[in-house]
Amino acid sequence: VKVTPTGQLQLIDDEGKEHKINKKTEGTIRPMHPTSVEGVDDMIRLGDLNEAGLLRNLLVRHKEGIIYTYTGSILVAVNPYQLLPLYTTEHVHMYTDRRLGELPPHVFAIADGCFFNMRRNKKNQCCVIRSALYISTGETWFTVRVISVTNITFGNAKTIRNDNSSRFGKYIDINFTKGGAIEGARVEQYLLEKSRVCRQAPQERNYHIFYYMLMGMSAEQKKILSLGSAAEYYYLTMGNCTSCEGRDDVKEYAHFRSALKILMFTENDSWEISKLLAAILHLGNVWFLFLQLHISGLRREAELTVCVPSSQVAPKELEKCLTQRSFMTARESVTKALTSDQAVDGRDAFVKAIYGKLFLWVVDKINAAIYKKSEDSEEVQQSIGLLDIFGFENFSKNSFEQLCINFANEQLQQFFVKHVFKLEQDEYARENIVWKHIDYQDNQRTLDVLASKPMNMLALIDEESNFPKGTDTTMLQKMNTVHGKGGIYIPPKNNYETEFGIQHFAGVVNYDSKGFLEKNRDTLSADLIQLVESSSNKLLKLAFQKELSTGTNKDSKRVPTLTGQFRQSLDSLMKTLTACQPYFIRCIKPNDFKKPMLFDRELCIRQLRYSGMMETIRIRKAGYPVRYTFEEFLQRYRVLLKTYICDPKIKCCESICESVLTEEEDWKTGKTKIFLKDCHDTMLEVERMKELNAKALLIQKVMRGYKYRKQFLRKRAGALVIQKYWRGHKGRKLYRLVKHGFARLQAQVRSRQLHFQYKKKREAAIVLQAQIRGHLARKQWKRKRDAVILLQAYTRGLLARKMRRAVSSELENKANAESITDQEMVDSVFGFLPAIVVGGQEGQAPVGFEVRMITEEIDIDDISMDEELPQDDFDDLDEYSFSKFASMYFQGAASPTHIRQRLQQPLLYHEDAADVLASLTVWWIILRFMGDLPEPKRQVQAQRNARQERFINKRGSTVQEVPRSASSFRKPSIIMEEVRLAKPPTLQTVSEDDDSMNGEGPSLDRPLTSLEKLHIIVGYAIVRRDLRDEIYCQICKQLQDNSNRNSYFRGWILLSLCLGIFPPSERFIKYLQSFIRFAPGGYASYCAERLKRTGLNGVRGEPPAWLELQATKTKKPMIVSVTLMDGRTINLPVDSGSTSREICQILSNKIKLNDTFGFSLYVALYEKVWALGSGREHVMDAISQCEQEVKRKGGQEQHAPWRLFFRKEVFTPWHDSKEDKISTELIYKQIIHGLKFGEYQCQKEDDYVQLAAKHLYIQHGSGSSPEHVKEVVQECINTSLLESKSEAKWVQMVSTAHAEVRQKADTVKAEMVDYAREKWPMFFSRFFEVVKLSGPALSKNKFIVAINWTGITFLDEREKRLVELSFPEVTGVNTIREGKASGQAVSLLTLKGDFTLAGNTAEDMAELVTMFLSGLTERSRYAVTLKESDRQDDPTFLSFKKGELIIIIKDDEFSQKHGWIKGESVRTKKVGAIPADDIVILSLINLSPTQRTNIIQANQKGTVERVALATLKEFSLQYFRNAAPERLWVNSREPIRQPLLQKLVRLFLLDSCVPILKYMGDYPAKQMQSPLELTDQIFGPATKHEALRDEIYCQIMKQMTSNNNRLSMEQGWQLLWLCCGLFPPSQSLLRHTQRFLESRRREALSADCLQRLQSSLRMEPRKLPPHQVEVDAIQQNSTQILHKIHFPNDTEEIFEVMTSTRIKDLTLNIARKLGLTTADGFSIFVKTHDKVLSLNETDYFFDSLRQITDWSKKANRIKDGGPVNVPYLVFFMRKLWFNVIPGRDTEADLIFHYPQELPKYLRGYHVCTKEELINIAAQLFRIKVGNDKSQIVTIPKILKELVPADQLKAMSENEWKKTVTASYNKQGAMSVDEAKVAFLKAVYRWPTFGCAFFEVKQTSELNFPDIVRIAISKQGVTIIHPKTKDVLATHPFNRIASWCSGSTYFHMTIGSLVKGNKFLCETSLGYKMDDLITSYVNLFLRERKAGQTKNQRFDM
Repeated sequence: VKVTPTGQLQLIDDEGKEHKINKKTEGTIRPMHPTSVEGVDDMIRLGDLNEAGLLRNLLVRHKEGIIYTYTGSILVAVNPYQLLPLYTTEHVHMYTDRRLGELPPHVFAIADGCFFNMRRNKKNQCCVIRSALYISTGETWFTVRVISVTNITFGNAKTIRNDNSSRFGKYIDINFTKGGAIEGARVEQYLLEKSRVCRQAPQERNYHIFYYMLMGMSAEQKKILSLGSAAEYYYLTMGNCTSCEGRDDVKEYAHFRSALKILMFTENDSWEISKLLAAILHLGNVWFLFLQLHISGLRREAELTVCVPSSQVAPKELEKCLTQRSFMTARESVTKALTSDQAVDGRDAFVKAIYGKLFLWVVDKINAAIYKKSEDSEEVQQSIGLLDIFGFENFSKNSFEQLCINFANEQLQQFFVKHVFKLEQDEYARENIVWKHIDYQDNQRTLDVLASKPMNMLALIDEESNFPKGTDTTMLQKMNTVHGKGGIYIPPKNNYETEFGIQHFAGVVNYDSKGFLEKNRDTLSADLIQLVESSSNKLLKLAFQKELSTGTNKDSKRVPTLTGQFRQSLDSLMKTLTACQPYFIRCIKPNDFKKPMLFDRELCIRQLRYSGMMETIRIRKAGYPVRYTFEEFLQRYRVLLKTYICDPKIKCCESICESVLTEEEDWKTGKTKIFLKDCHDTMLEVERMKELNAKALLIQKVMRGYKYRKQFLRKRAGALVIQKYWRGHKGRKLYRLVKHGFARLQAQVRSRQLHFQYKKKREAAIVLQAQIRGHLARKQWKRKRDAVILLQAYTRGLLARKMRRAVSSELENKANAESITDQEMVDSVFGFLPAIVVGGQEGQAPVGFEVRMITEEIDIDDISMDEELPQDDFDDLDEYSFSKFASMYFQGAASPTHIRQRLQQPLLYHEDAADVLASLTVWWIILRFMGDLPEPKRQVQAQRNARQERFINKRGSTVQEVPRSASSFRKPSIIMEEVRLAKPPTLQTVSEDDDSMNGEGPSLDRPLTSLEKLHIIVGYAIVRRDLRDEIYCQICKQLQDNSNRNSYFRGWILLSLCLGIFPPSERFIKYLQSFIRFAPGGYASYCAERLKRTGLNGVRGEPPAWLELQATKTKKPMIVSVTLMDGRTINLPVDSGSTSREICQILSNKIKLNDTFGFSLYVALYEKVWALGSGREHVMDAISQCEQEVKRKGGQEQHAPWRLFFRKEVFTPWHDSKEDKISTELIYKQIIHGLKFGEYQCQKEDDYVQLAAKHLYIQHGSGSSPEHVKEVVQECINTSLLESKSEAKWVQMVSTAHAEVRQKADTVKAEMVDYAREKWPMFFSRFFEVVKLSGPALSKNKFIVAINWTGITFLDEREKRLVELSFPEVTGVNTIREGKASGQAVSLLTLKGDFTLAGNTAEDMAELVTMFLSGLTERSRYAVTLKESDRQDDPTFLSFKKGELIIIIKDDEFSQKHGWIKGESVRTKKVGAIPADDIVILSLINLSPTQRTNIIQANQKGTVERVALATLKEFSLQYFRNAAPERLWVNSREPIRQPLLQKLVRLFLLDSCVPILKYMGDYPAKQMQSPLELTDQIFGPATKHEALRDEIYCQIMKQMTSNNNRLSMEQGWQLLWLCCGLFPPSQSLLRHTQRFLESRRREALSADCLQRLQSSLRMEPRKLPPHQVEVDAIQQNSTQILHKIHFPNDTEEIFEVMTSTRIKDLTLNIARKLGLTTADGFSIFVKTHDKVLSLNETDYFFDSLRQITDWSKKANRIKDGGPVNVPYLVFFMRKLWFNVIPGRDTEADLIFHYPQELPKYLRGYHVCTKEELINIAAQLFRIKVGNDKSQIVTIPKILKELVPADQLKAMSENEWKKTVTASYNKQGAMSVDEAKVAFLKAVYRWPTFGCAFFEVKQTSELNFPDIVRIAISKQGVTIIHPKTKDVLATHPFNRIASWCSGSTYFHMTIGSLVKGNKFLCETSLGYKMDDLITSYVNLFLRERKAGQTKNQRFDM
């Protein structure tokens, strides 16, 4: 306002124009509200709430370049007609996660609001973008970027008012995943303006695609299609406009082709599209004249001819269809010629149909590419829909298309009105909100006339279109008649006019009715349809597929009209919009000239007026657009409530609002809802986020405090322990130091005192001595001098003669000593050793074995041991010298060489003080043995004290007492004695015998023989394990550098003997092997062999026997004699390590014995014999025991009369005497021998007679002489029986019985063996001495266990039977490892109770019982049922009752391994499948009736009841489905048909029960499935649906409840282990699951399941089922999963990967283990056969692996047509190269940076100078050869490994060699690692360091070559010329707006999201480029956000 000098008011408007104010106009002017001066973001806040205020606000903001303004949540956009910097990535990030109103208005804010509300409210959103008056908008960029639809320019064209107007409506529905990522989209199109193809208004163009194609297509392609320029085609020149300012048709065509590739259009599809478009253009140039085909100019048929190749139709047929029309009459087909106008109309109709169908095909193709249907049909997808539809149209001439467009706008206006005005005001009324009604313009009457009322206009148009004679005139007449008087419809002024008008919401629009019906019918003639059908163009036929199918179907319905189709699609659209929460964007066009910064007020005010903006602002300002129910409000904003009490809810809601919103704020509470303004919602959200952040910080603070307190307390406790021990150590050390100091001080003081006293006395003595000696000397000197001279003469002569004789004698003795051999040395050591040829033949044989025997020999070369000796590797023994061992392990200053003094401390460290004392004793004995110390002179009586006797007994001999009974050789009374002798007792420590260990003790301080010394040394080694290395070290020390030949050989003899008795430890064995190599003579190989054998068979229990000493002379194996029961004696070689198993095996091989089980080696001495068995017992130990027993009786050891026998000890329950004749023969001979000597006794004489008769028959056949009978009687009948009854009587009885024998001799032998087996089972038993630790009460706790083929018997020392157990009564046997004190223990599970037995041979006993039980079970055909089963409905299964006997049928129809057995019921005689855990297989082969009764009763009664375990019984009562008769929580073999949980009964089909049963082996499967397939079926659905997780837990625990099948339970625990790691149960089931696991803590996997369960509660559930690696690990019962990780430098390491390990955790673990300074930038990669994929650091490791392998399997299965196995490798490499400085982290440089950068350099990707090339080549050469200059000559051969490929020809090979050598020499003594770092430092200086390079083919940039090189690094994306290496373009990441990739392409947009440059390239590595750019961008975003404090939204 301005005041003129005259005092008048003058106004200056916004354009600067002056206006004078007079009195008339003064009253119309009011002061402007302050809000209208600068403008506001939200027009609700305007003070001038009128049209002028609205217009002024938009004008002000338009001038400032602000195009967006809010009206509440409605966005008003003013078209700027210029590109503004509003759509950059910065804007995208700025508006992300921000509420509406927080930032200036923007379309991004609306988009983010849609997204936020969709996720918060779980409701679909839609955004309605409305243009006003011919305005099309480009605001849909954010969806167009998703689907690349803007490039598909079939529907866009240049109009007068918009250069890129969409000539069709589209609704784009964008689908999102639960996580908020775009999953796909779908496009719906509405009413394409097909008429634009045939005609355009002035200054308008046809669709863009035609101009793009003609300008962008190559000349060769245009030539093929006969195409020229746009000016040559009639269809493109009707608007006299073939170009568009600001639009590059060539570039747009390239973008169009790129979009086709992205949307999966093939090259053939693109070419077919071009062909149809070319055909349309050619058809447009066809003209008609006088019913003849005519073309302007002279080329009359040229256009028709060039049209044919594109459309691929016959030329004549095309000409006929365009000029004629066929009709069907009642009788025939009539052809009618068309006028030229009709022909033109027909051609245009055909062209429009082709284009319309092509457009629909393109849209469908796009939808097929971008739409992804949800895999889960029940899952509801969340979506945001965007409607971008044509605005209201009013041209000078409006036709049928404008009517449809405006009808659609009326519908949308009604939707807007209904949503904004009607529904809102109705809800206020319902909720009793005080409200002043606002009037608004309602267009419902217009919609009634157009489409709602009966006989509406669109219905009339449809009706008239269906009449054959209907015309536009008749249609207009009907509309005049029906609607002429309503006020909405405006009829024509007279009957001759064809225009009518309609009162729309935007004003009156006049329509020309001409052509309405024809356009509505939208049909093609039958001739043209047939023409299409005859075409060979596939795309053309595909586009018209519907019409072609309709034409062939005569009974098909009438084709719907265009109006009907449009109304149907519009109704569908309105239903979709109604179901969504809408957002509105109103677009305002500022001028009609498309000029920027030009604002036409009149045009804008009209648009604001008819859009209802004034009313909208009023209702938005006064209304409450945000509404919550009280429950919803509290659920979201409860955190803002200051109290925990919330009742009633309405008060709580009001309390929250009052505390957050100010008192002046206008908010209301209704009956059920609370009503808020938009700003209130924003304020509440901001406060909620603040409060959540505060609470999160509080939780974090408390948790971190707890965590760190816990860590601190643990560390403090540890520090206290360390301090305690350290202070104690320091105190003791200081005390010892002070004590030592005081001792030294005392010594010094005392020494000085003594020295002083001594010195004084000495001085006095010297004076006295001097005087006396002088006197005496002088006195006697004269007297003796003469005598001395005389004596000297005689004495010197005598001494000279004596010395001469001594020297001669010494020389002679030395010569004799050197000639002694090592054999003689052995004799000299141990006295004379007789040359015993064969052991076991000395002295008188035991009673019964004096008979003459046949001797056979076994050559040592014929022996094949069962156990091969380990092959030692002697190549590296040079490193294990004895001196090296001594330097590492000897104590103090002990040397490794020979000495003669006593040691003050042992050579090695010993913790036990007794071991220390024993070591010194052994050293003393060794010195005496080797002659390095003399024997004590003092003679001690030979008798030993009691302590020495105890030492000898405890040390070695097991023959402590000779059994007293000597009445018989083998009878039951000897069992105890045999058992007592069968195993040596445990050797006790000698620490109790202090005197014997002390060198001053009476037992050792006396002259000892060499054998006694040897026994003492070896005895200590046997008893004390820790002394063995000490003894070997002492012997080796005395052998090293020993110059005394006698001592040296004695030492080697001692060492060789020790090597046969006890082995060294693993620590010393290599050093001992190395020492042995330097032994003299033949000792090296002899000692090495003895060491190997001792290491193989273990330590001996006795000292060496005399036989071993004798073998030491020859260094060859010993020969022992073994007697067989058939009289043969076999001499075989043995050594010190030979065991009874080896001897038995050698004998069996020699005599060709096949049935070897039960044959054992026996030792006989005097009248006693005991079994050595056929196991690990040492034979020489038994011989040594015999020698010691002989010595104890006063005999000589070398003459001990021991014998070895080979006898049958025990039978198997399934023994068959007919299988092995040799076995039967030996047993038969053993029986005869036992009968003779009373070992086997019969109760009746007749039994003796029968056995003797059979023996006679076997020996002499059916005929025999009396001499033969007498001989047999002497052989079989015991002497006592012959004495009781005369021999003649026995001969008579035997002869009589012999006459009755009439069988083969072999059969008779078998009968005798079977008789003995049945008659004397106790004599064929194996005995074990045990102590009962627990079990049923017995009279004795220490007893003998006898095991034979009948069962197990417990015997006391008097042979009383305590317990008898048959094998069916034994249910199981387990070995228990007890402590060192207890030894071995066995748990024997029986029907009479469970016994726990301990003993030295308990393990052997368990092994024997287990073997018998498994053998019987395997051979058994009988079983007893444990419960009842009724399966009448399925003939596959067998029905049975509890306790029923089953006969097992073994025909392999069912797999017993998987828990199924085929059996026959004895009761019903029926056959079927039986679950293995429903029966118990009887451990017997034959079943007697008595056994049958007893066993069935025992099994019916059952064993001892187990402790009750936790089950799901309690949980099932509340949550399981109602199934009263069933115990659903208990194991069942029958699959359940419905889910266990009640809540799932009607929701899910049950498909996991059978896989669980199959995995656990509880269901018979004829076709095997892999474990992974079953786990996929079990856990796959549960990983997708949370509701199924409890069901899986319940089903697994159900099958593990009351399950007696061990295999099934093992598999069940595996499933539960997997399940606990995948996902946790719900809170209601969690407690029961924990109790289930805790009550089964004894199970191996229980604790691990509990731990995994706790871990899964803290972390997110897994997304996919278990990986193959997890399943394989738990199948092998391994809970530790190890995975191999490969590194770029061709190394690999094993890392532990848990189920819950994420990629980031594994990355940190690898970096920590490798010692890297940081893990940033590194990533895990998975390499398959065709891809290398980077894993997302937030994903679980096994989920990522599973996803990749599944994808590869699916791809290969499609390709190969079957299941495949996908191999893969896991790599750890650097992915992102930022903050990488060579030399900072050497480990990373050597392992990753160098091997990753070297290939890039050698491929020539970098730009470098010649000097750099030479320098780097020298470094690479050093890396290959190190400092070996002799390899310089190989430089030309390895040049490709030193120089980039493109630089090899820069110099000749010789020049390269010369320059590289010179540079190599300059580098000096550089190490290989230093050279690698130097290489990296050289490459680091180049800008391409750390880049990832990709060779791609591009089609977007014409100035670039076709093949370019793309480099991706921290600087961005760089495009490089592959040949010149010039940088063509560099795009920083902040300039890249978007990017995407496919299987064959990579695409990115640079610059603005709306008008950015598109770059498309063809490559199979697009996924890598996509991932790299994404990773770098995310890295920079994290760095940018790190320093920012920003409120974050919590989606709750």
